[in-house]
Amino acid sequence: MAATLDKERAMKTNFDFIILGAGSAGCVLANRLSANPDIEVCLIEAGSKDTDPRIHIPIGFAFFGDKTNLSWNYETEPQKGFDKVPVESPTTAVVDSAGGVHKVHADVTEHRRGFQPRGRTLGGSSSINAMLYIRGHRCDYDHWSALGNSGWSYDEVLPYFKKAEHNEVINNEFHGQNGPLNVCKIRHSNKPTDAFVEAGAKVHSYNDDFNGAEQEGIGYYQTTQKDGKRCSAAKAYLVPSMDRPNLTVMTDTQVNKVLFDNDTAVGVQCTTKEQKVVNLTSKKEVILSAGAFGSPQILLRSGVGPKADIVKHGIDHLVQLSGVGKNLQDHIDYLSVHQHNSLELIGLSLRSIFYKYPVELIKYLFKKTGLFTSTIAEAGGFIKTRDELEAPDVQLHFAPAMVVDHGRTQLWGHGLSCHVCLLRPKSTGTVTLKSADPKDDPLIDPQFLSHPEDIRTLVQGYKKMMAILNTEPLKKYTKDNCKRPVDINNDRDIEQAIRESADTVYHPVGTCKMGSDSEAVVDERLRVHKTRRLRVVDASIMPTLIGGNTNAPTIMIAEKAADMILQDTAT
Repeated sequence: MAATLDKERAMKTNFDFIILGAGSAGCVLANRLSANPDIEVCLIEAGSKDTDPRIHIPIGFAFFGDKTNLSWNYETEPQKGFDKVPVESPTTAVVDSAGGVHKVHADVTEHRRGFQPRGRTLGGSSSINAMLYIRGHRCDYDHWSALGNSGWSYDEVLPYFKKAEHNEVINNEFHGQNGPLNVCKIRHSNKPTDAFVEAGAKVHSYNDDFNGAEQEGIGYYQTTQKDGKRCSAAKAYLVPSMDRPNLTVMTDTQVNKVLFDNDTAVGVQCTTKEQKVVNLTSKKEVILSAGAFGSPQILLRSGVGPKADIVKHGIDHLVQLSGVGKNLQDHIDYLSVHQHNSLELIGLSLRSIFYKYPVELIKYLFKKTGLFTSTIAEAGGFIKTRDELEAPDVQLHFAPAMVVDHGRTQLWGHGLSCHVCLLRPKSTGTVTLKSADPKDDPLIDPQFLSHPEDIRTLVQGYKKMMAILNTEPLKKYTKDNCKRPVDINNDRDIEQAIRESADTVYHPVGTCKMGSDSEAVVDERLRVHKTRRLRVVDASIMPTLIGGNTNAPTIMIAEKAADMILQDTAT
C-alpha cells in the first residue's frame, strides 16, 4: 500500500511534490507524478477515504443531500438576484424592565442563499457528482487561447482529453480508448427518458455524441462508470497507484497554509486527524488542487492575494495578487418539476418501495444493470436561445424523478424534472475568507443573476425547454402536472419562478484564473504569479466557464499540468 502518515510507519515529512486536495485534479497528479519511482509525492485530503457505498453505487449520489460528511455542504452569501425568504427560526433576545430575558420570534427575511455541495473525500466532487462525461465546446478552449493562454486551444487540449479517456462505445478521432477514466453508456433503460430524447429530436436535432464534432442537439449522456459502478478520479487514477512506496496519501488532514521562504513555496502546514500540527517540506513544488473554493482559500490564508482581504484577519501579507478569489463563475440552473403517477418514473410510493425497487436491487446485485446504475440525469442536450450564436448557450438535464432543492426535500409520489442551465453566465462573484481559522467555511458570493443578460437568457432557455416538454411523446407526462405552474407567455412570471428557486448545478470555476492580466493568478503553465515553486491545478484556473459539466475538463487540466510540471522541474 502507499505510504501513509499513520502509526504503522515512520512519518515522512520531506517530499518532491505536495498536492493539496485529492479531487478530480489531485488524483490525476498523484498518479502521473508518482509514476516515476524517484519522485516522492504527498497527496493531502481533508476528507476521509471513499468507502461509503453510496459513492460506488451510481444512484446513491441522489441520497447524499446536505447531511453527509462526504461534502463540504457550503452555502452562499444571500444572493440579491434571488427572492427574499424567511430566515430559519429567527429569534431575538429581549431584556424587559425587570431584567428578564425573553426570546421573541420576529419576522426576518433575507435574500435566498444558494447551496454549494463539494466533494470531501478521495476523488473530491468526482465521487459525489452525477457522473456525466461532458467536455464543453471547442470555442471555449479556443477562447482561452485567444485570451493569451498559449497551449490551451481545443486542438491542443484534445490529446489530453483522449489520454484520460477509455471510451467503451465510441472509437474515432475525438475519443481515447487507453486512458484510466472509463466512459460508457448507461446500463439502464427508461421509457420517460426515451420519450424526452424523441420529443427533443423533433424540436431540435438528435446528437449521439456531445463530445464529438458537434455539441448541439438532444441525446443521451455518456457517463463515468465501469461495470455498473462509479468511475471517480480516485477509482481511475488513485487506486492503481496506491501500492507505490513513493506516494504518501494523507486523509482527514486539514491544510492550514503554504509555507514560504520569501517568494518561494517550501512546504505546507497541516493538521492531522489526531489534531497534530505538522510541517511538510517540498523540494520541487507545492500544488494546490483544492478546487474553486479551496484553492483561493488556502492562498489567502497563506498571505497570497489582495492585501485588504488578508490583513483584516490578522494574516501576514506576503504576495499581492488582486485576482485571488475573484472571477467566480458558476452554472445557474432552473428546474421544471412535474408530478405524474407512473411507476416508470422514479419516486416514492408503496408500489415502488415494495415492488419496483426490490426487483431493481436484485438486477444490480447480480448483473450490475438497471435502475441502480442510473445517473438520474440520463439524457439532455445543448441548444441555442438565438440562431446566430456560435455555440449552444443553455444545457438541459432530464431526470425521470421530481428533484426539489438539490434532492434535500423528498417528495412522495412519482414525476419528472428538467433542468435548464445557463452555460456562459456574465455574472461573476468572489470567494473570500470568513476568518483565519482553517476550519471556517469560506464566504462564497457567486452574485447569481447580477448581470441582466443572464436572466434574459434563462427565460428564453426555459421557453425552449418547455417546447420539448410539451411535445409528444413526453407531453403525456408533463401536461397540467407542473409543481410550480408558469405562464409560458409571460416573461415576468418565468423570471419570478427562476428567482424563486434557481441555483447552482455544481460547476464553480475561475477563482485562480489563468492569464497575464491584472486579475490573473496563474500563468499558462499554471504557476502562481510572483511566486516560485507554487502552482494551482484545478477548475479554479479556468479564465472563463466552459459550456458544460466541468469534471472531464478538470481531469484534462490535470493531465496537461502533469506533463508541464515534469518538464519544468526536470533536473
